[in-house]
Amino acid sequence: MKILITGANGQLGSELNDVFKERTGYELFFLDRKELPLEQTNLIQDILGMYQPDLIIHAAAYTAVDRAESEPALADQVNHLASEEIAQYCRLHDVKLIAISTDYVFDGNSANPLSEDAAVAPINTYGQTKWKGELAIQKWAPHYIIIRTSWVYSTYGANFVKTMIRLMKERDEISVIADQIGSPTYALDLAQAIMLIVESDKWENGIYNFSNEGEISWYDFAVAIRDIKGLNCKINAIRTEQYPTPAKRPKYSLLDKNKIKTTFQVDAPNWRYSLLEMLNKL
Repeated sequence: MKILITGANGQLGSELNDVFKERTGYELFFLDRKELPLEQTNLIQDILGMYQPDLIIHAAAYTAVDRAESEPALADQVNHLASEEIAQYCRLHDVKLIAISTDYVFDGNSANPLSEDAAVAPINTYGQTKWKGELAIQKWAPHYIIIRTSWVYSTYGANFVKTMIRLMKERDEISVIADQIGSPTYALDLAQAIMLIVESDKWENGIYNFSNEGEISWYDFAVAIRDIKGLNCKINAIRTEQYPTPAKRPKYSLLDKNKIKTTFQVDAPNWRYSLLEMLNKL
């Protein structure tokens, strides 16, 4: 099977590389932003045609959430229009598509874990462009699986965990938001879940949620990072209003993962276990 993976140098793309290189029976093509410039949508189908994949794992995205507020056209080009081009290629050539989306398609006003059919109402440009990308994939791709995930981190790339470690080593005291609730996702766990779907004898079109298990705030996450690393830094819990950002964040985006577990027998480890594993690797 020929598999083409976008976002080769991102957190998930890097973890997918590690996961799939140990498997046999695949011809893998990892494309970075130079090889597949998503903002140049007129080139996408021709580039994909050079590889003629059987399956595309679309992990690339415009993920600079705050910058998207001042670059809405670019965010839309990458997250929405590029996804539409990929989905149309899949339709023309009967290719399967696994695409990664986000908890930011929700408004954050729920009080219960969000299922795949929960009402979508993004409150920032990033979430809006990712949602439009989801709609385009559902419209055009004949065989699609969309995986919504949240709070992604990895030993690769820049992320919350690495930032917290750096700040806690530099400072005696930091402040972290305590009223945004969700669950982190170790990109390696997501990569392994994707591999299980690829190797499953089942394919069911639809949207699926995946993150690690557990319900925490960013503050809880930071405290756990500090304690596991044995760092001496005071962490103050603050409200969202005390740390204004260009883009609004959903206050609650805990994802219900029952659908992906039952459909594909995917395991979602507890966030603390995965954090410990990642920090040991780091």
